[in-house]
Amino acid sequence: MQLDLNLLLALDALLEEGSVTGAAARLHVSAPAMSRTLGRIRRATGDQILVRTGRTMTATPRALELRETVHDLVQRAQEVLAPRTDVDPATLERTFILKWHDALAAAAGPALLRAVRSAAPGVRLRFLAEASGDVHDPRRGDVDLEAHSGTPATSEMRHEVVGHDRLVLAVRPEHPLCQGELTLADYAAAEHITVSRRGRLRDPIDDAVEAQGLRRTVVAAAPTNAAALRFVREHDLVVAVPELTSRPLLEDFGLRVRPLPLSMPAIPIHLAWHQRYANDPAHTWLRGLAREVMPTGVR
Repeated sequence: MQLDLNLLLALDALLEEGSVTGAAARLHVSAPAMSRTLGRIRRATGDQILVRTGRTMTATPRALELRETVHDLVQRAQEVLAPRTDVDPATLERTFILKWHDALAAAAGPALLRAVRSAAPGVRLRFLAEASGDVHDPRRGDVDLEAHSGTPATSEMRHEVVGHDRLVLAVRPEHPLCQGELTLADYAAAEHITVSRRGRLRDPIDDAVEAQGLRRTVVAAAPTNAAALRFVREHDLVVAVPELTSRPLLEDFGLRVRPLPLSMPAIPIHLAWHQRYANDPAHTWLRGLAREVMPTGVR
């Protein structure tokens, strides 16, 4: 059966107005066109729907029976096709999957959860490690929101830069580099630990140091900022970490911060999401909260 859903709009107007002329004016069509549409409705339903009684038209029992259902269907169809522009967090029931760099999760995750729980008690957050083996893939739209320093590699992903961070050095208070002016030679001569999920003992800082005719001694690699800072707390090691996103851990571990005696590019902080969520009101609301909870000074 070939269904013309425009017949529902016409039937709703006819039942509301009780006349062909009124329904035609309501839908901005001519009276003859509406009369032809009424003929199609009669054939489709097997009922006269409206019958003439003198100068007016009267709904049939079948039409009266259909009136409420037809009106409800038309309203639902309009809701489906109309753009959604708002969301009520208080009644929102949803689980968001977030794949964030560990430093950003540590720095901004607690504040995001606090903001979400305050406004939307029915919302839950799942934070995944960037290197997680979870089946959720941002490129398929399975992850709601990513946060990291990289630019998405595929066109399906939308992204925006919400701020920048910079590298600083973290050492324990007893470390010799805590005393006096820190020169590049002093920095290069120290023992270093890198942050690398793949255990790499080299990073872009080595290129910058070697361009100055010096070389670092890297003795260890740790998979996350938190792990590297724990090593630094126990040994006379130096690690370069993003200042703002690492601040909570630096304070918790009682570590000292020294400026990096090198010029290194600022670290962009990206929020990224699949294009399927671009116009999702609930997702837009979550992105707004994520922007707001980034560490002070990042935006």
